[in-house]
Amino acid sequence: MAIKLIALDLDGTTLSSKKNISSRNRAAMESAAAKGVNIVVATGRPFSALPKDVFEIEAIRYILTSNGASITDVKEKRTFYENCISSASVEKAVELLKRYDYILEGFVKGEAYIQGDYYEYVKRTGKSFRDVNYILETRKPVEDIYEFLLENKEHIENINVNFEDMSDKPKMYSELIKLPDVTITSSLKNNLEIGGATTSKAEALRKMGELLGIKQEEMMAIGDSPNDIEMLKAAGMSVAVGNAEEEVKEQASYISADNDNDGVAEAIEKFVLKK
Repeated sequence: MAIKLIALDLDGTTLSSKKNISSRNRAAMESAAAKGVNIVVATGRPFSALPKDVFEIEAIRYILTSNGASITDVKEKRTFYENCISSASVEKAVELLKRYDYILEGFVKGEAYIQGDYYEYVKRTGKSFRDVNYILETRKPVEDIYEFLLENKEHIENINVNFEDMSDKPKMYSELIKLPDVTITSSLKNNLEIGGATTSKAEALRKMGELLGIKQEEMMAIGDSPNDIEMLKAAGMSVAVGNAEEEVKEQASYISADNDNDGVAEAIEKFVLKK
């Protein structure tokens, strides 16, 4: 069956280690779009943290952000789908997280917020749990992240829990999965991401299918991290890039080159452009 939609994860997949989109990946997307194929970005990032490369590619019209909590039509400049964490679940999550001292981020209406004193620490020391420039450029500091989450509990797309000590991650996961009506996933080795009860890239992809009249078996999904697994399962053709985690590769029907060697372009050329 011909592929009519390609869903692309960004970090570790479409983006190289230098956080840009290669000319070959761009060309493959544009060529697929010229054949009538829909190119959809599906990322754990909030909308405000998207790299400029994404907006330079005319083939990309729809963007699923915050692990599928939101879908934006960049051509019409409107967000037409939201699937946030319930207010009750936000309250329960905050109650739990207050017992610990992890680095939290809250995604609200496409923006990412972080504890203010941690933001200042990163600015002062140049040290962080992930790329320093990314934190300083894409996160907005707030005085009290817990209060901020509660004040915005009706609009929380995602709560990210970040770990400086990796041994804390499995312990925290066992606590978080007990929370009612949430999903727990991860896009980094040192984080956990809390979403709504039905929030996932897969669910957002199903919504895209309904909107565009495309069956799931007519979709190809490409990813590298645990937060891509459900999306890979939902698509008729699933591709893991060569640098993907093993649990992701196990769900893929094809493994392409890594993100620094145009794995996305390889898959598009092979299965869509038939090169």
